[in-house]
Amino acid sequence: MNKSQFSAGGVVYKNTASGIEIVILTRNGGKVFCLPKGKIEGSETPEQAALREIREETGLTGAIEEELGPIKYRFNSEEDGVRVNKTVTFFLVKYISGSTNDHDTDAEEVRWLLLSEALKIMTYPSERKIAENAQDRLQKRT
Repeated sequence: MNKSQFSAGGVVYKNTASGIEIVILTRNGGKVFCLPKGKIEGSETPEQAALREIREETGLTGAIEEELGPIKYRFNSEEDGVRVNKTVTFFLVKYISGSTNDHDTDAEEVRWLLLSEALKIMTYPSERKIAENAQDRLQKRT
């Protein structure tokens, strides 16, 4: 049996003197470096879910600027062994306020990294492509 699951997340960025920085989370004992994301709940839109998950997982608030696109993958649910077809829609999110010290327990560590550095350590190739897409769009603005 298969089920579908829909999530949303974002590439949260800010411009600094050193360049564009994005937020990366660590999970699984510091072995996984990923973007903030989570399940769409109830009647939430993907945009609302992305901003909520970013706030919960990173302690930051931001403003969605544009959609970066979806990624799709499959996994076996640990709860019931069911095959899950997951779609995550990502957005480009400009940092407004907040501190990465205020993240929830879903993330072990939350940190700002130069986008070029984040691309080198991101665990999932599909999320790396989303971050590269964000980089391309941000560079076209300058």
